[in-house]
Amino acid sequence: MEFLDYPFLENSIKDWAIALGIILGTFVATKIVYWFIANIIKKLTSKTKTNLDDVLVEKLEKPIRYSILILGYWIAIHYVTISNSELLSFLEGIASLFLVLTLTSTASKIFDALVTEIVLPIVEKTEGGGDNYILPVLSKAVKGIIWAFGVIIGLDNIGFDITAMIAGLGIGGLALALAAQDSVKNIFAGVMIFVDKPFKVKERIQIQGYDGTVEEVGLRSTRIRTLEGRVVTIPNSTFTDNSVVNVTSQPALKVVLNLGLTYDTDEVGMQKGVDILREIVADHSAILEENCAAGFKDFGDFALGILFIYYVKPDANGLEAQNTISKEVLKRFNAAGLDFAFPTQTLLNKDIS
Repeated sequence: MEFLDYPFLENSIKDWAIALGIILGTFVATKIVYWFIANIIKKLTSKTKTNLDDVLVEKLEKPIRYSILILGYWIAIHYVTISNSELLSFLEGIASLFLVLTLTSTASKIFDALVTEIVLPIVEKTEGGGDNYILPVLSKAVKGIIWAFGVIIGLDNIGFDITAMIAGLGIGGLALALAAQDSVKNIFAGVMIFVDKPFKVKERIQIQGYDGTVEEVGLRSTRIRTLEGRVVTIPNSTFTDNSVVNVTSQPALKVVLNLGLTYDTDEVGMQKGVDILREIVADHSAILEENCAAGFKDFGDFALGILFIYYVKPDANGLEAQNTISKEVLKRFNAAGLDFAFPTQTLLNKDIS
């Protein structure tokens, strides 16, 4: 067919059609690979005992498809004749740049999978706890280095003068440091958090009105999930400039309960109330410490006061424990016929006439 042999931009229409067909063919190949991974590879990896292969397949699926597309592009530009060497170098540089970025992404994803599936489970078993929050920081730093090298290599492949660019970054880095003093301060504060270890991941802390569990300690900020379920991001410098209360590290939660019985309660009844409180502590040893204090405290305006102090164990839920003990006090006092007092007044009318 004469039409297919018609020359266009140094190549025949047929050659351009074949080059375009190569690119379209790679799109079809990516769909086939996607189907193969989703229907065969993932089913095979799901049957293995480890979860690492499942994560690797999930993370490497897109890089594999992108690599096929880059390969098709590379074959297509070399199939046709391009006499302009600068244009060919530019087109090859684009392919090299995207290939390097794809390989960089692959390396980053593999590293992330290894950390998540192998290193993190080991770190979580350690007793020190410091590694639990330094690991995410180190992981981000390593991935940042991987991407930095990838970008530098990619730019070098398309003709950028890397030496001049790095020298320029040295001058611009000073201006950037001056403009980012707060960020630098937060990064150093993050290092101090690692060194001082005022808290660990999954511990409950209180700072500047926030009360919650530490979810992640980063280079610049720390994420806390409050008791209301909201995630709060706090700059690391806040922790070095303010006092931090580590609620989890307390040996036990002290609870002070003031009870008041009616004035018609005799000595025997008051002692019975004190004995009941001590029995409650003994019967709930799973959530309460052995130490407790209970005694007839004072003669109030409208009640005979009993002071009850007990301690909730660190591994128990503080609010749930208080709820359980308070209900138990109410139930046993009612069963013993001990009446709680409420504010009352007795008015005496005296006739002075």
